[in-house]
Amino acid sequence: MASARRTLGVLFVLSALVAGAVAYWLYDRYTGFADAPLSGIEAGTTLQVARGDSFRRVLARLREAGVRDGHDLEWQLLARELGADARVQVGEYALEPDMTPRTLLQRMRDGRVISYRFTIVEGWNMRELRAALARATPLVQTIGELDDAALMEALGRPGVHPEGRFLPETYVYTRGDSDLDVLRRANAALERVLEQAWAERAPDLPLASPDEALVLASIIEKETGIAEERARIGGVFVRRLKLGMRLQTDPTVIYGMGASFDGNIRRADLLADTPYNTYTRDGLPPTPIAMAGADAIHAATQPADGDELYFVAVGDGSGRHVFSRTLAEHNHAVREYVRRYRERFGPR
Repeated sequence: MASARRTLGVLFVLSALVAGAVAYWLYDRYTGFADAPLSGIEAGTTLQVARGDSFRRVLARLREAGVRDGHDLEWQLLARELGADARVQVGEYALEPDMTPRTLLQRMRDGRVISYRFTIVEGWNMRELRAALARATPLVQTIGELDDAALMEALGRPGVHPEGRFLPETYVYTRGDSDLDVLRRANAALERVLEQAWAERAPDLPLASPDEALVLASIIEKETGIAEERARIGGVFVRRLKLGMRLQTDPTVIYGMGASFDGNIRRADLLADTPYNTYTRDGLPPTPIAMAGADAIHAATQPADGDELYFVAVGDGSGRHVFSRTLAEHNHAVREYVRRYRERFGPR
């Protein structure tokens, strides 16, 4: 009887040791799987989680992407431990060669998807913006067949001209977003900036509405890329408007020329009347001529004080301008510009 009890005791101890060894082996295998770099992944591989995907389907997509590590049960246990089994976020995820299963599941649980960037550049016109959107990958293309009127209606802005209505900025998007999504955000951003700038505008501006401020801002944007000149140029234009002087600004003429502009503006172009020719027409053109950034909008609504009524490029390649109070001073500055231009490029 005692011998039988000893035998049972030994068997129990052996069973416990075996169970402990198996448990340790399983734990070691599990932790080794969870924190070991994934194999079979090539650089640039991504995983797409679609709406409605179960974790089993996500795991199947991982296998399709080349991941062979771990038993399905190990993936399921790890996902349950991390709270990712029922909380995998929709989106596109990067599969990196040095990534561990734990890191990947944490990213999918937290929705740390791949993001892309699209930048609207200050001074772009609508044609340039459309072309850039058409080249953006992987942005879903939806506006190619829409004319400007249909586009603005799709954005909930029927009857609004699209020129200048999208704030130059970098917009982050994810796979599945469309060109219309980006434009909707850019338009909302523009409206917020314009509304605030108009609310904080300087007193006695010769502008009747935020829309007129946006038109002026677009001209300022096209006239200079020098940040400290924007408010000064805004001041010149505001004073000319107050005095009833024509703006006489080349960028509006160029915009009115459309596709016929070949890079040179000639005297005949300055005399050819269009709704955008500020040499032949009083006041502001009917719409913005470009996408104006926040700084240009601020310059239009908070122009610099002064008495200058003219400006012309220095002509040295710096992009800077010479500002003048009188026509005589301006004509002298123009002659200096022509001289510098000819020194750099030869006779025109």
